[in-house]
Amino acid sequence: MIEEELSKQFLRVTEMAAIDSARTMGQGNRHHSDQVAVEAMRKAMDTLPMRGEIVIGEGERDEAPMLFIGEHVGRGRSEDPEVDIAVDPLEGTNLCALGAPGAIAVLAASERGGLLKAPDCYMEKIIVGPAAKGAIHLDASVAENLNAIANRLERSVPDLVVIVLDRPRHEQLIEDIRRAGARIRLISDGDLSAGISVAVRGTNVHAVMGIGGAPEGVITAAALRCLNGSMQARLVPTKDGQEERMRAMGITDPKRIYSERDLAPGQEILFAASGVTDGNMLKGVRFFGHGMRVNSLIMSKRERRIRFVDTVQLDEDPDVVVEF
Repeated sequence: MIEEELSKQFLRVTEMAAIDSARTMGQGNRHHSDQVAVEAMRKAMDTLPMRGEIVIGEGERDEAPMLFIGEHVGRGRSEDPEVDIAVDPLEGTNLCALGAPGAIAVLAASERGGLLKAPDCYMEKIIVGPAAKGAIHLDASVAENLNAIANRLERSVPDLVVIVLDRPRHEQLIEDIRRAGARIRLISDGDLSAGISVAVRGTNVHAVMGIGGAPEGVITAAALRCLNGSMQARLVPTKDGQEERMRAMGITDPKRIYSERDLAPGQEILFAASGVTDGNMLKGVRFFGHGMRVNSLIMSKRERRIRFVDTVQLDEDPDVVVEF
């Protein structure tokens, strides 16, 4: 079983990426922050007992030196399980570079074929929690979807909070949400973290709407499968060659509406995330005199288990003092 063999190792992978990228926090160089996260995650994967393949990663091979789509990772022995892996070594590169809240290191994994091989294009999304599962439709109006969510939650539309990426492409969406009466939380980056927060009670977030990255959409779907959340999504090709790339990856209907089960159909799904900077669910990496502290989340769909993990990594100094 993937969960039994790899859950602790995958947690270590996201922890290492979070630690290395956290060392660059606030330095203003988003590319460097992302680079060190990628290198740390790739190095940590090298020793894992699996035959892994990156299905969501840093892009095509000619665009990314490592963790590119199709790259094989793990020690690769014949007795090791075959695993499809989706990674975002640093979700929120700008957030980390600016020292802003919400940057995380993320990994999702499943048995072979358990994650959609999505092209690196945009994706239109509506994400809701368990209570609103089955109530939304991507082709319904904003007002219709908000009313449906409110009815499921037994509250009024003005009580709802919707997260939207602060982008010019969302001007009409923002106007429609405000006209319907719901409240909006605009975010600069981090729609993956936002999607996860919708499925967790107590975050005061009731939906995510708008257009974000397709790779982040697949990883979000993996998390929602573990959290019993729901989403509808549709790929939005905007550049020349993207539709051809979609067909090459086996996507024949570019207008298809996907559910979270379509995006992450695996029976065994693992999701791991470690905080880089402080966020709503995970604290950022803390460095102290002789060590560091990392706050993480590991979820298993098959085991129906969600763990919040607080790891203190100590230096080898014999006089080290642990800080809590």
